[in-house]
Amino acid sequence: RYPGLIIELLSDSTARVDRTTKKKLYAERFHTPEYFYFSPETLEFAGFRPDYNHYVPLTPNPQGWLWSESLGFFLGIHNNQLRYFSVEGKLIPTPEEAAKDGMRKAEQATAKAEQATAKAEQATVKAEQATAKAEQATVKAEQAILRAEQEKSRADRLAEKLEALGIDLDSVLNSSL
Repeated sequence: RYPGLIIELLSDSTARVDRTTKKKLYAERFHTPEYFYFSPETLEFAGFRPDYNHYVPLTPNPQGWLWSESLGFFLGIHNNQLRYFSVEGKLIPTPEEAAKDGMRKAEQATAKAEQATAKAEQATVKAEQATAKAEQATVKAEQAILRAEQEKSRADRLAEKLEALGIDLDSVLNSSL
């Protein structure tokens, strides 16, 4: 079984053979649907599709990219390298770039999670502080109620003693006002 796509990387020693003999072999014998070659040295880049037993050059788009039917995306030069581009014109990352991007996204997600954890911890501290203040206020209120009850009990005892002495507290209070 022959390949559906061949991409040759040209070098000084193989460029002439790749452009002629191999191209003819791939068209006439292999009937390879697509043949591309690229020189990392000179940035020469071309692509071909068969027309019977010979190749015809592919026409580049305005960016200079060539469409690959086999791959379903464009091949083109970016930063002096042969790269793949989506139909929308986006650079398709290499596996290394995709891994780095994944690591970067994971690091960002970790940083966001750490920030959320820190905010949650701060909120917990504030809630604990508010709870402590509320407990202190409750204790003070309970103490005030206890003092009020003690004072009322004392006032009731005093009123009972005055009554036992024959003094009407209501008439004393009304006359002094």
